[in-house]
Amino acid sequence: MHSEAIQCDEGMFGRIMKRIIASLLLGCAIAATPAPTLAQTNPAQDAARRDTQAGKALPLRQIEAIVFRTLGAPLCSNARGQANCYEYLGPAYDQRAMAYRLKFMRNSRVTFVDVDARTGRVLNRAR
Repeated sequence: MHSEAIQCDEGMFGRIMKRIIASLLLGCAIAATPAPTLAQTNPAQDAARRDTQAGKALPLRQIEAIVFRTLGAPLCSNARGQANCYEYLGPAYDQRAMAYRLKFMRNSRVTFVDVDARTGRVLNRAR
């Protein structure tokens, strides 16, 4: 009779352990899943996307193409070993001004090019 009680407890113990392990695995899976609401967002990038989709601003790729043509020297990614080239560091969008600031580096100096996001017109170039 004593062995029946132990066997009953072992069966119940096995079921409890299976539930605990299943709960732990489920918890780990949920914790490892990235939550879209926790993903980092960039308000300026969101504003640029909205303005472009609404037709208020030109697409960034079009703005970049305009500016790249006006640099007077090639981009380093296209220059293949040229020392006198521009390295493109990236854009920043100002929603209030509806302008992009594209950043470049050439010969250890940073150059900023401000561009009207509506027209693609270069507004300012500063070093």
